[in-house]
Amino acid sequence: MNVILGGVKNLDVDLFELQDLCALTINEKEVLNTIGKEFQQKIIVACYPRAIKNMFLQNGIDFGDFEVLNFKELSADKILSKLENDFKIEKGEARYQVQITDLDVPAWFPVIDELLCSNCGKCARFCLFGVYSYDKKKLNVVDPLACKNGCPACGRTCPTSAIMFPRLAENTVLAGDEPNGKKVSIDKGSLLTTLNARNQNRRNIFRQGVVEQAEEERRKALAEFKLGMDFTKNDKKDS
Repeated sequence: MNVILGGVKNLDVDLFELQDLCALTINEKEVLNTIGKEFQQKIIVACYPRAIKNMFLQNGIDFGDFEVLNFKELSADKILSKLENDFKIEKGEARYQVQITDLDVPAWFPVIDELLCSNCGKCARFCLFGVYSYDKKKLNVVDPLACKNGCPACGRTCPTSAIMFPRLAENTVLAGDEPNGKKVSIDKGSLLTTLNARNQNRRNIFRQGVVEQAEEERRKALAEFKLGMDFTKNDKKDS
């Protein structure tokens, strides 16, 4: 990221270093809304575009039209090349600002892709920490900071891959990569049907492994939560 920042500083742009973008979307919304209104062309160097766009939507950020360059998939050289060649940004000296969040806890929370969400409520029932509300078959993230840092367990239970964690250190759909929405129609009784059935069995086995992983992540998050509660109680006793 430092290589990208250093390269962009040598371009004729208004450059905002956002520390960090996830936190700003829930704690300093006015900063992002101001940038969105002030500039017509906006390019965000961050993670997956699907995660960024839905994170803005979920948190009421009016950022207008923008492009996302994904540093999880693109090298620093590729990003700088795109800025100069694809976006036609000339060399120069950037007008540089730093925006630092006042949020004093990790900005770890789920983001819902509303186009994929079926409102089944499975994530809300799986979560133990009150992050979601689920009423009249409508799902919302109502307390994002109640989510336990590093726990993406609820997202692994989503049958439509609608839940993302932008800060997740994975290059997966759960981190915001585009899901594979292609469906193949196969005639009954053909060889391909047999192969498809075998693939379905493999998917079922894989899915079971994902559920077990989610349950383990939830157990770990709950144990850390209880440990934190114990520390809080002991501090109160000592004082």
